[in-house]
Amino acid sequence: MHFRFDIIVDYIPLLLKGAALTIGISALAIVLGSILGLAVSFGKMSPRWYLSWPTSGYIHFFRGTPLYVQILIVHFGLVPAFIGHTDAVIAAITALALNSAAYTAEIYRAGIQSIDKGQTEAAQSLGMTGMQTMRFIILPQAVKRMIPAFGNEFIVLVKDSSLVALIAAPELMYWSNVMRGQYLRVWEPYLAAAFIYLILTYSLSKLLGWMEKKGVAG
Repeated sequence: MHFRFDIIVDYIPLLLKGAALTIGISALAIVLGSILGLAVSFGKMSPRWYLSWPTSGYIHFFRGTPLYVQILIVHFGLVPAFIGHTDAVIAAITALALNSAAYTAEIYRAGIQSIDKGQTEAAQSLGMTGMQTMRFIILPQAVKRMIPAFGNEFIVLVKDSSLVALIAAPELMYWSNVMRGQYLRVWEPYLAAAFIYLILTYSLSKLLGWMEKKGVAG
């Protein structure tokens, strides 16, 4: 097998452009997913059935169905229903955010429930409301414990974002597929993509380790 580095060199600008979009899509998805996930986690932990049932259903749906199918539903159904037409990047961010929210909701729930209930009782005995207790006592401690799980979720999201190539979002895998189609070669485009994904995930893992150490030190 003759490995052609020249075609990788030709596509490096496009692959890097795609990698930048991959990071952007994943970052926006994890931010939006974390915000929605917090609301979903509160709903699931609520004693009110009309909040706990729908949020539990949301979590079960997005954790129990393939992300591939979710991307197609969002791209061809949800996004056009709201803006009148579809957009690959908007659909990619939306689908990944909705999926991520189901996982971050469980991260929040586990983190919050890991805090000793005595702290809640102590805060309320001092006159703090439930919202104040959650904001100033519970969440700051829980977030430190959740950092590794959130980091892992972000890494998973970066890799899962490769699926949005199927709706032609111009991220890393999209340009790898374009390279394959132009040169009718498999090894060069996909090994190049794999190497870039490896760099991204390895860098994120190192950053996560640094954040964990800073969190413990803090």
